[in-house]
Amino acid sequence: MKQFPIAVIVERMQIENRWVSEKWEVVGIVPAFDTDPGDPASCAPRRIFADERREQFLVGGFALELFRDEVDNYHLNITSPIPKVFVMWRLEGEGAETFARPTVTTVSYGEAARFLDSGEQVDGVAMPQEIADWVGDFVNTHYKPAPRKKVRRNDPLGAAQEDRRRERPEGSGEPS
Repeated sequence: MKQFPIAVIVERMQIENRWVSEKWEVVGIVPAFDTDPGDPASCAPRRIFADERREQFLVGGFALELFRDEVDNYHLNITSPIPKVFVMWRLEGEGAETFARPTVTTVSYGEAARFLDSGEQVDGVAMPQEIADWVGDFVNTHYKPAPRKKVRRNDPLGAAQEDRRRERPEGSGEPS
């Protein structure tokens, strides 16, 4: 499977603050095999919970994609104590019509860091087991650890002696 369809759960919480009346954050990810990313109805936000202080919305139409050039970042994520799915989102609208619209989902640490470095809003949520298994299979298939490089000690005399050994021609008869 090249893509894993998901839906994002976004929460709006009312807060007691002089400058801001609400706080938005991504609180979950769920597999969404029953939605069609091309269908606008399945991508529209749907309220799934509400009480006097908070509301939660399910926003579908997303698919996680894995790429071989990001496999090192997937490996870092999947081997961390709590693997995460990262969601970049932007506030749209004004006043009562404000909504935190998810725009990109990823499981790559590097991609999430690049979004944060460029000033975007990114939330990380715990990765569901189905997605962790899928990413784990991809990592097991494509990840190749970087070859270890021998670290040279900081020994100025040792480096000079090694350089002299390299310059000496074979069979010159000089003792080492």
